[in-house]
Amino acid sequence: MALFHVARYPGPGAAEAWAAEAGAGGRARVLLERLQRRARERQQQREPAPVQADARCAEAAGRRRRRRPRRRRRASGSPDARLTKRRRELGEGADESEDAGAPVVGSGPRSQAGGGADWRVCSAGTSEAAPEQRSAHAESPEQEAGCPAPGPVLGGFARRKTPKVQPFLPAWLAKPSFVRKNVTEDLVPIENIPEVHPDLQKQLRAHGISAYFPVQAAVIPALLESVASGFLVSRGGYQPSDLCVSAPTGSGKTLAFVIPVVQALMHRVVCQVRALVVLPTKELAQQVSKVFNVYTDATPLRVALVTGQKSLAKEQESLVQKTTDGYRCLADIVVATPGRLVDHIDQTPGFSLQQLRFLVVDEADRMIDSMHQSWLPRVVAAAFHSEGPADPCALLQRRQPQAVTAASTCRPQMPLQKLLFSATLTQNPEKLQRLGLYQPRLFSTGLTHRGPQDRDVETDGDSGGKYTFPVGLTHHYVPCSLSSKPLAVLHLVLRTSVSRALCFTNSREHSHRLFLLAQAFGGVNVAEFSSRYGPGQRRKILKHFEQGKIQLLISTDATARGIDVQGVELVINYDAPQYLRTYVHRVGRTARAGRTGQAFTLLLKVQERRFLRMLAEAGAPELSRHEIPSELLQPMVPQYEEALSQLEKTIKEEQKQKVA
Repeated sequence: MALFHVARYPGPGAAEAWAAEAGAGGRARVLLERLQRRARERQQQREPAPVQADARCAEAAGRRRRRRPRRRRRASGSPDARLTKRRRELGEGADESEDAGAPVVGSGPRSQAGGGADWRVCSAGTSEAAPEQRSAHAESPEQEAGCPAPGPVLGGFARRKTPKVQPFLPAWLAKPSFVRKNVTEDLVPIENIPEVHPDLQKQLRAHGISAYFPVQAAVIPALLESVASGFLVSRGGYQPSDLCVSAPTGSGKTLAFVIPVVQALMHRVVCQVRALVVLPTKELAQQVSKVFNVYTDATPLRVALVTGQKSLAKEQESLVQKTTDGYRCLADIVVATPGRLVDHIDQTPGFSLQQLRFLVVDEADRMIDSMHQSWLPRVVAAAFHSEGPADPCALLQRRQPQAVTAASTCRPQMPLQKLLFSATLTQNPEKLQRLGLYQPRLFSTGLTHRGPQDRDVETDGDSGGKYTFPVGLTHHYVPCSLSSKPLAVLHLVLRTSVSRALCFTNSREHSHRLFLLAQAFGGVNVAEFSSRYGPGQRRKILKHFEQGKIQLLISTDATARGIDVQGVELVINYDAPQYLRTYVHRVGRTARAGRTGQAFTLLLKVQERRFLRMLAEAGAPELSRHEIPSELLQPMVPQYEEALSQLEKTIKEEQKQKVA
């Protein structure tokens, strides 16, 4: 639409003269002639000024950007009102054309007679020159120095690497206390930590331990500092900080909490449950219970194992004893699995955790994943005094924390300190928040997550990626087909001539079939370790494996968590682990306590890329490719085919027995 200029309404007299002059039929023509005459006069008076034109162009462009569409109003029904509105619109358009400095033209044949240039009206409400004049204006320097062309709205589709978002972690997670992971070079002599009781030092030397591993040298003094004034009241009367320890497999985490707990409780007078150790599997709980029994032999402390391997009544006899005036506690330290522990909290009369001082959670990442069982809230609730009249003799009786006041802080009570240990401890604050940690402190051998404000802070020189691995462990992967995987396992065991090899599968069906196949192949002493066997049979199998009577132990992930089997030289992942921490725990069964070991993972072609990328993104050591030539496998093929046929017959017989 074109821009018009209309003179201001002078008054009633002038309006009558204008109406008489124009007449009813020539009003539009007279108005158009006046507008053209006024436009020619202004154009003659205007002198071209490039600088002013540029400024006006920028101002007009900004005004066009700021202009909002006018709200359309409903016109009045009278002709006089419509005429008045039309005059007002024409007057506003003329004012805008004067401010913008654009040429004002009319429509029809008179516009070309009055104007000098050939102008066309744009649909957006702005004037646009003819193509030949546009080219002339484009070549002029004034146009080149005019308004900048608008930027492209579309485009910029080039592939750019998305910057990695740095997680924002709490200070205790972002800046942990670093622990060196080399258990052969960074040993600390026992004499260098005088806080440990002389009797315990004597016990350590009697078992061949003359120096602490790095994680033990860091955690033991920190725990002993919190019990310097006794286990009933912490240092200074303040609640001690909870501890989280993330260290590689085989780095001595078990002894790091056994020594301080035993030393803190060795002078107790009344037998009460002061320490509770919760572990995910029965085998791991039995192993930790053995370590406690070793270092409590010369003390009055008693250790109870609660895992469900015995009947509930038998376990109750080791926990409490009924007397004439109630119940008497028989255990100072309880090692338990979560499910069985909840059973005793609900069904064992006299079993109380109100005097609990230490809550140790080993393999904490897996225990956090099993929080749907609600075992931790039940334990914490049992550790506090229930609602009811307070015992006047219980001076340090623990109560649920409420609002912090002067009275609540002055009242002393026995603290409850939580200790978390794992080789793959999660750093997800949401998951750790479920544990209700109090001013936690983290000891870690891995690489800390850097926040946005401290990206330039360098960590310890021997820090690795997300998880850390034993120093003496070498990693390999073997590309193979699905049909040749059992043959590759047998070749690795027979070629290396190791005394103890551990092979992991993802299911107990795979473990059973691989066990039957290796047994039919012959040449190697093989056994199976899975949930197909009861607790007593599994203990017997592990004992024979430790003694060297079993050369190859085929297992599910039941033995991947914390089981310390001495002398494992080779770990084979028959089925590639789906998660990184599963790989960490599997290969951590070898190269423990400063020894060396090898880990082989059998990968199909479709698995190589994903598996190697998963390890690379986590900062794991690079896996070397180990190919098995077909010439080495060819002599084993006839015997392998006979074993396959025997396997098929055995499986059919087992299926018939199940049906029967």
